[in-house]
Order: sequence, then C-alpha cells, then structure tokens
Amino acid sequence: MQPDIFNELWKVIEERAADAGEKRSYVRSILYHEKGMDKSLEKVGEEAVEYILAIKNGDIERSVSEAADLIFHLMVSLKAADIQFDQVKKELIKRRAGMNLHD
Repeated sequence: MQPDIFNELWKVIEERAADAGEKRSYVRSILYHEKGMDKSLEKVGEEAVEYILAIKNGDIERSVSEAADLIFHLMVSLKAADIQFDQVKKELIKRRAGMNLHD
C-alpha cells in the first residue's frame, strides 16, 4: 500500500518549516517571507487563477499540474496560518459522513 501523499507532503512542509539551518527551501521562503502570511495567500491566488485558466482552455495536462500546485500551496498557507492539515481532513470526513450516496 502506498503512503498517503497528503500526509507525506504535510510532513515535508512541517520539516521544512522547522528547519532553521543554512539550507534554503522553497517552503521556508514562502513561510518566512517579509510579506508574512500574505505571501502564501498570494501563491494560492496565483495558482488558483492558473488552474482556472487551464481548465477553461481544456488543457488536461496543465490542469492536473496546476491542481497539484494549488493543493500544495493551499497546504503551505494552512501551515502559515498555524492550521493542521488533519483539521481539514477531519472536516472532510465529517462532511462525507453527512452525504447521501443517492444525491
């Protein structure tokens, strides 16, 4: 069984956020940007627009790539807001439990 990619991504985001060593990372450059949380939110907005345009243009390969970028940057923005990804997963589970399979 493959590991849950979202758990793996979250683990990397948390590790990069905590690593104050000399090595720079893309995640840290967003989380500790001089604009603060606004930088991570800008990235979410940018990726959302790119995703929308790819979908609108019918470019499947680009749509998949932009969807991945959007999800990743959304996760980074959650970290910037000190929100655990598990909180989002629990909310999705709660919503799923309330869905009627015949809707």
